[in-house]
Amino acid sequence: MSQVELGGTAGAAPEGPSFSPAARAAVAALLGPVDAELAARFPGDPGTRQPVHTVYVPADAFEAGTVADWGRQALAALDAHADTPAKLAGALGVPADELMTEVYRRVRAKLEREPVEDLRIDFEDGYGPRPDAEEDAAAVRAARLVTAAVADGSAPPYFGIRIKCMEAAVRDRGIRTLELFLATLLEDGRELPAGLVLTLPKVTYPQQVTALVRLLADFEQRAGLPAGRIGFEIQIETTQAILGPDGRATVALLIEAAEGRATGLHYGTFDYSASCGVSAAYQSMEHPVADHAKAVMQVAAAGTGVRLSDGSTNVIPTGGTEQVHAAWALHHRLVRRSLARAYYQGWDMHPAHLPTRYAAVYAFYREGLAAAAARLAAYVAKAGGDVMDEPATAKALSGYLLRGLDCGAVDPAEVTALTGLDRAELDALAGR
Repeated sequence: MSQVELGGTAGAAPEGPSFSPAARAAVAALLGPVDAELAARFPGDPGTRQPVHTVYVPADAFEAGTVADWGRQALAALDAHADTPAKLAGALGVPADELMTEVYRRVRAKLEREPVEDLRIDFEDGYGPRPDAEEDAAAVRAARLVTAAVADGSAPPYFGIRIKCMEAAVRDRGIRTLELFLATLLEDGRELPAGLVLTLPKVTYPQQVTALVRLLADFEQRAGLPAGRIGFEIQIETTQAILGPDGRATVALLIEAAEGRATGLHYGTFDYSASCGVSAAYQSMEHPVADHAKAVMQVAAAGTGVRLSDGSTNVIPTGGTEQVHAAWALHHRLVRRSLARAYYQGWDMHPAHLPTRYAAVYAFYREGLAAAAARLAAYVAKAGGDVMDEPATAKALSGYLLRGLDCGAVDPAEVTALTGLDRAELDALAGR
């Protein structure tokens, strides 16, 4: 509550004893460095779109038509196993109501228009060890395919590569692949594409993150790029990334080591579970070791602008309709579980995962649209209601609506009609 609200005049000296100028100056001197550190370490959300998923494609399998082909395969799976909203609802165990009818329509449109939001060309586990000449050629080829896709408008909003990790056995190979990929993107005086994303896997020590920072800073300088232009995601796939050998929580140290370049923390379901000794039959996004790791990641990343991604399921929707429906029901439930826990992104491993990814995401944002919009409109109008919302809740409500807009779950016109707010006003309330 401000001085004015208390009945005084802002800046007026109170009657009776007061704080001395020296005491005020001492407080400013004490907290000035804290203010600066808070601003540097916790800048808040970057205000950009976050993809709802990342699709991994091995580098040798990546082609010019890969994204469109994933969309076609996803639609074919929908046509073969759930060619009506009611059939998809039955497969997922949700009501066949108006919400599902609208979700189904939007899912089909999404698969036709933008089936993949984030594509990672994989030079790590999905690619494996290859002769150096072969991986060199694949890195150059991947960059040229990306360049062509950006030029003709077929590239997804986000794309990039996952290199091999910084462990001694594969470090030089990963660095060489990254060097070739970035250099090829810049051929003929081109600029780096806006949607570029790099992924550093199997991080165990902050020094491995620092190593990538040093390499990228050197590349930027030599290429004449702005300092800090190239960011990267950190994959959390090892126990050492969560708890260090000295007993300290490690994730915050990894973010700090990135020196502002970290864009995301991605949980690796199977590598992390295996490192904890979980047997293959029980490795899952919802295993207790997964929930613990992701809770640590969530707290460490809060306020830093570093975004979170959940992992994947390895149960693939293939085979007969009964088998596909069972895999879809599992995937849909896991995606919904992640969304409820504020993990707004995940990994998809197969084209037939796309229908249930978007079905879960779209239902999540559409079913809460009216209530979120009403609460936000009441907050802006100071009209009260059943819930007295705080500014932090208004920020969360506007962020929820913005995420729905970004992925196509809701439309700008319907959000404006319900809230009276346009996109710029939502961005401001969300702190973007």
